[in-house]
Amino acid sequence: MSSFVARVLYVLAGLLGRLPWSWQRRLGDAIAALWLRRDARESRVVRVNLELAHPGLPPAERAQWQRAIMRTTARQAVETLRLWTRPHAENLRLLREQHGTELFDAALASGKGLIVAAPHYGNWELLNQWLASRTPLAILYRPPESAIGEAFLNLVRADTDAERVTQVRAEGAAVRQLWKRLNAGGVVGILPDQQPKAGDGEFAPFFGVPALTMTLLGRLAERTGATVLFAYCERIGTDADPLGFALRIEAAPDGIADPDPQRACVALNAAVERIARRDPAQYQWTYKRYTLRPSGDGNDNPYRSR
Repeated sequence: MSSFVARVLYVLAGLLGRLPWSWQRRLGDAIAALWLRRDARESRVVRVNLELAHPGLPPAERAQWQRAIMRTTARQAVETLRLWTRPHAENLRLLREQHGTELFDAALASGKGLIVAAPHYGNWELLNQWLASRTPLAILYRPPESAIGEAFLNLVRADTDAERVTQVRAEGAAVRQLWKRLNAGGVVGILPDQQPKAGDGEFAPFFGVPALTMTLLGRLAERTGATVLFAYCERIGTDADPLGFALRIEAAPDGIADPDPQRACVALNAAVERIARRDPAQYQWTYKRYTLRPSGDGNDNPYRSR
């Protein structure tokens, strides 16, 4: 049943994904307006995150940021349907610029293993497709809560390069799989700004607010000697231009593989924050990044009753 429903959703996604980009953009803007008007969950979470991460912003300016984030988030949701339901080779032509690919090529050639840290900035699905076009890799992911959701993701992420991508569920056995691949000189993709489970991370500042941060990336880098690169596909151009992206690959900061997990988490968050500041509207502020607080009792969850 899950497979059948997923295929129906895939057909609907394909229909939306085939619309001209100008129509898709208007659809995204309409969704954003609805979220704001109804004060939907996405809008509330963005508001809380901005209050925490940018407390010095005047209320009027914060509201302006919120509107911009809602618009970009909704457009991204629609544009991702386009990326999921069109051939990857066609999607990769949306990359108008590529920066830092020499770092990627050098890391592959070194044979020491490569960890690609891909923050929730721009469009990470397009990044996954570019990576798969260049090398086999394993991608760590958190599975959806529903079987239908996972079946749908398996469908939309299938393409001619599907056999080059191993999707590793973020569960206990994941570490062993990633460790083995890196020690063999392979490539691993990790979303570094997902909140881990309590006990699986360290609190480190993210926009000046303590955020539970994964230690997995730093531990893998420190113990395998793998290179760490940050990568993202950033939207470029104006509304009058066709949909386009710039691929950017950057070296990780010093300290990312520090044996002290606290220092490694500080370096990791600093790198993600620097990328997010490039264009705040392109960062995933709809994610509840600060749910777990240092007290550990959950009573100070800033999203509670929001």
